[in-house]
Amino acid sequence: MWMAGVITTFGSFLTVVALPVQLKDLTGSAAAVGAIGAVQLVPLIVFGLYGGVLADAMDRKLLINTTEAAQGLLAAALLVNTLLPHPMVWLLYVTAALSSALTGLQRPALDAIVQRIVLREQLAAAASLNALRWQVGAIAGPSVAGLVIAWAGLSWAYGADTVTFAVSVCFGLGLRRSPAAHDAVPPSLRAIAQGARYAWGRKELLGTYAIDLAAMFFAYPVAIFPFLADDLHAPWSLGLMYAAGSVGSLLVSLTSGWSTRIHRHGRMVVLAAAGWGAAMACAGWAGEIWLVLLCLAAAGGLDMISGIGRSTMWNQTIPDELRGRLAGIELLSYSVGPQLGQVRSGGVAAVSSARVSVWSGGVACVAAVGMLAAALPALMRYDARPVPDGPSTARQGPDRAPSLSRSGD
Repeated sequence: MWMAGVITTFGSFLTVVALPVQLKDLTGSAAAVGAIGAVQLVPLIVFGLYGGVLADAMDRKLLINTTEAAQGLLAAALLVNTLLPHPMVWLLYVTAALSSALTGLQRPALDAIVQRIVLREQLAAAASLNALRWQVGAIAGPSVAGLVIAWAGLSWAYGADTVTFAVSVCFGLGLRRSPAAHDAVPPSLRAIAQGARYAWGRKELLGTYAIDLAAMFFAYPVAIFPFLADDLHAPWSLGLMYAAGSVGSLLVSLTSGWSTRIHRHGRMVVLAAAGWGAAMACAGWAGEIWLVLLCLAAAGGLDMISGIGRSTMWNQTIPDELRGRLAGIELLSYSVGPQLGQVRSGGVAAVSSARVSVWSGGVACVAAVGMLAAALPALMRYDARPVPDGPSTARQGPDRAPSLSRSGD
């Protein structure tokens, strides 16, 4: 599964770069390029929730491989469209929306299957490896895509992506079957609501979602990096700005053995998210480009630490029969936040400056994380160690997780 993910992520980043380049070439409109994000957001939200229900109601291996094969067909459609004498612009938007919907259907199953195939004491390590898979693709994919598009053309990028999906499906066939429980709830709105009620009843889990949303909303200024580079009189640094966060995340992933010794994952999430905001604030205050890049790399590393903590908490405590639905809610927390964060950062930059937008968002992130931590003490009390016998313990770990019957069903 990990090898399939490495190959798919690398290939997908080829298309992530090629699609806006092709739209720019065909339309010459920045608004047309920006509209890609708009057409992707709604399908991701809707099908992310439904994908969570499907992950609990059907064989997760089948769902993963089916959606992976469908993604390969979409990449092939982009290739065929590019080879036409007059490529169709509308097809690019339709393909982007369908790809986003398939991601929403697949991602909960990918997340939910981990706790079935990884030992409990290795879940933190698995979270680091899964993050490493994405980071390798995030660094290598765009770099290779730029070279492929410049020297060989868009069709080669789409063709390579198609091949990577085919190879990934072959790896996915090697997974063992992962069928649903015999009493699994059929896909329905009621099943989605059941997962939402469970998440609401688990305040420590609710805290991880809320903190991730706050961190991304206030301190995700990727959209204004071109303007920040201009403010710093260093337009040559734009590519380095985009890569700096992934480099920081990669370094944390490669040295994350220490994370298996952490038990207070709630505090880990809170402190790392606050550190992310502080690093972004420093990036906005810094006047030297190399100091800005260092702050962005530090922010990426802290975000990775927060991600390891969140993933470990989810995998340690969420019941298997609800794992898919909770993964769907998780998908919303880390996909909607960055989208809204780009809107916030762009709006603030429009009325002030890029640097003000970056540092003010970082400060607001630290404040928001602090208020959420105070409002959700269960998150700070979370402890993954087994609860010892006796009434004196105050730990909030998996052995104290509310049952389904206590969460409203």
